[in-house]
Amino acid sequence: MLWFCHWLDVIYKENSLCQPMDSDPLTPLFAPLTSLRGIGPAVAVLVARAVGGERVIDVLFHMPDSYLDRRNRPTIAQARPGVIATMAVEVVRHERPANARQPWRIVVKDDTGVAELVFFRFTRESQMPPGTKLLVSGKIDLFNGRVSIPHPDHLVPLEQAEKLPAIEPIWPLTAGLWPRQIASGVAQALASVPAFPEWHDPALLRREKWPSFIEAMRAVQTPTEEIPPPRMRARLAYDEFLAGQVALAVVRGRVRARVGRALIGDSRLRDEALRRFGFAPTEAQVKAIGEIDADLASPRRMLRLLQGDVGSGKTLVAILAMLRAVEAGAQAAIMAPTEVLAKQHHRTLSRLCPVPVALLTGSVKGRERSKLLRGLKDGSIPLVVGTHALFQDAVEYRDLALAVIDEQHRFGVTQRLTLGAKGEQTDVLVITATPIPRTLLLTNWGEMDVSRLTGKPAGRQPIRTTSHSLATLPDVIDGIARKLEAGGQVYWVCPLVAESEVLDVKAAEERYAELHARFGDIVGLAHGQQTTEVRDAALAAFTSGRTRLLVATTVVEVGVDVPTASVMVIEHAERFGLAQLHQLRGRVGRGAEASFCLLVHEDWVSETARRRLTMLRDTEDGFEIADEDFRLRGGGDLLGTRQAGQPGFRLADPVEHEPLLYMAHKDAAVLLSRDPKLTSERGKAVRVLLRLFERTAAMKTLASG
Repeated sequence: MLWFCHWLDVIYKENSLCQPMDSDPLTPLFAPLTSLRGIGPAVAVLVARAVGGERVIDVLFHMPDSYLDRRNRPTIAQARPGVIATMAVEVVRHERPANARQPWRIVVKDDTGVAELVFFRFTRESQMPPGTKLLVSGKIDLFNGRVSIPHPDHLVPLEQAEKLPAIEPIWPLTAGLWPRQIASGVAQALASVPAFPEWHDPALLRREKWPSFIEAMRAVQTPTEEIPPPRMRARLAYDEFLAGQVALAVVRGRVRARVGRALIGDSRLRDEALRRFGFAPTEAQVKAIGEIDADLASPRRMLRLLQGDVGSGKTLVAILAMLRAVEAGAQAAIMAPTEVLAKQHHRTLSRLCPVPVALLTGSVKGRERSKLLRGLKDGSIPLVVGTHALFQDAVEYRDLALAVIDEQHRFGVTQRLTLGAKGEQTDVLVITATPIPRTLLLTNWGEMDVSRLTGKPAGRQPIRTTSHSLATLPDVIDGIARKLEAGGQVYWVCPLVAESEVLDVKAAEERYAELHARFGDIVGLAHGQQTTEVRDAALAAFTSGRTRLLVATTVVEVGVDVPTASVMVIEHAERFGLAQLHQLRGRVGRGAEASFCLLVHEDWVSETARRRLTMLRDTEDGFEIADEDFRLRGGGDLLGTRQAGQPGFRLADPVEHEPLLYMAHKDAAVLLSRDPKLTSERGKAVRVLLRLFERTAAMKTLASG
């Protein structure tokens, strides 16, 4: 073990946390796939596609989806149709097909009866003449009263019975790749795993009955006598969770230690903004404002996530934070993912803020843009709203003290960091209107402090949600007609057709044509394939009331605030996720009038879709909805494209193993409170864990935020 102690000492050196080295025993695991026997360049391409990476460790971490149990060893007389069975038989004769469309049959026997093996393509006649004793395994069928196995999975000489697995892992594959190629790669990857120190607390291992990492990995990847019990996969899931939680905890500690500056105001601008707002902040808003104020007043830089439900008042909290920066003599910026949302924020800030507010997007050009850039550089513009244009090289700020990023999941981490770097010691506030499941909070946003808004501000109405089958669509349209006759305004969101916005647009245009034919020019159309000018004009017409029925795709999901709109129709609601349905529903209920959301769905929907629709009907709690959406859809891509620096899971199932994530969160906190630099024996072992799961790159990326 001397080499291992030396390894631990070397990788602990300052600024070299778990970095690869020439003598690193993990090097074979991070070698290319072509370093494995039998995997040349062509096969490596297929393996990489299946396992999601081009290195040996990617094969090691490629978990089986399921297992085939081949331990059932009946005689021919005992074999039952529909089950996987392994039988010892003797070849009696070959029945050659009369033509190419008929199968090749090999008649076999044992002491209890006769069966046949069926092949539509067969080239092994010379290898199994009559009298050959075989071990054959496959799914039993019954044909003309005779037991048969169509295309056996395994066919080996009886004297080589050990080659037939009792428990066979089933790995996800890709076209052109054979299971035996993955099995060979996995076996070689397992042989490359060095002797790791144990990074878990012994008491935890005893309580959970967990084996070592390599024992659990062998049990899952190459089981020999039994289908691996859940505790084996749980051990590996906990390894991955702990690596992520320790990495995030280290980052969190670095973030909290970053030098910042105190921003303290006199509340004169805030008080005026609240007077213009006309309502007292809710209890949740007051709490969030207090948490943000404490961050702004502290000598460290803020990195805080403000998450809230639809209509919970996040924008007001962000405005008050920005005005605190202005009161302290500095500037603040808020970045939105789309021009529609940026313009909405600009209207809101201009109405509430007693100081100049600029709008900077890609469509701002010429003299207007030059004037705006001068104002940001000389400080005469204290507040600015914009899109990604805010962090372009040509944009300079006199003193950007606070950067607010709205709808964080639509930006990459790099974009967030670039905006934050536009000022000296800039505080960063991230806000999202998509309530984040608790599991993702502990993984994708674990480096941030979190404030949470619950409830709705004064004046917001509850939304009555109802379900309607497509068969009742004429009745739904008649109800919409009555609402329009009474002067109301209605959204009609068209279905997600496929992974193609063009098809979604076609559905929207067809529905628009039908509704326009009935209701005339009070019907508008907005979708993502329109030019910005055309789409903005359609939204402006609806906002002003010139049109009162807006047919749209999901472009209205965020950034559209029309208090007079009180009805939302979502066509083919079963095609949307829970979180997106909740976001769309949040476009109504913003005024004093009673509001409604009509979920129109196919007459028959899947059980999962029915659960989604039922939950949306029964609750308006976005946090509860987010957690249920996560359970229904799994980890997946709930909040948009996966961003750089955000951890994914390879060994853990974040839904099945969710309780383990909370255990790992607490474990990491306790470990680092006792051993913040990971210098103890367990701390050094955890460093190996971080290296194994490649958390060092994520730590560096997030720590720079």
